[in-house]
Amino acid sequence: MKINFNEKDKLLNLEIDEEIDHHKSENLRRIADYEIQRRNPKKVILDFNNVFFMDSAGIGMVIGRYKTASMIGAKLEMKNVKNNIRKIFEMTGILKIIPIIEEDKNEKSI
Repeated sequence: MKINFNEKDKLLNLEIDEEIDHHKSENLRRIADYEIQRRNPKKVILDFNNVFFMDSAGIGMVIGRYKTASMIGAKLEMKNVKNNIRKIFEMTGILKIIPIIEEDKNEKSI
């Protein structure tokens, strides 16, 4: 997972660079929770640009990070979600609480 944090805007971008399945979700959870708690951001963005497959463990991973972010008062958003994964989010109702945002072309990694 690639991690970018913009201190000025308190924006934590977590770029997931692997499929999210039962075997990999626990490591993603651990890293994401550590970074959220360590950096205390105002907003957390899960970037799905390199995610082409996700199973039910991925749904749990996303909802868990929503809860972790909410506990510190941060908002959670997702971006670069592929259509097959977007359908999973639509069917489960996750999009009612966690929005998918369009990527800002002027956004810079730090």
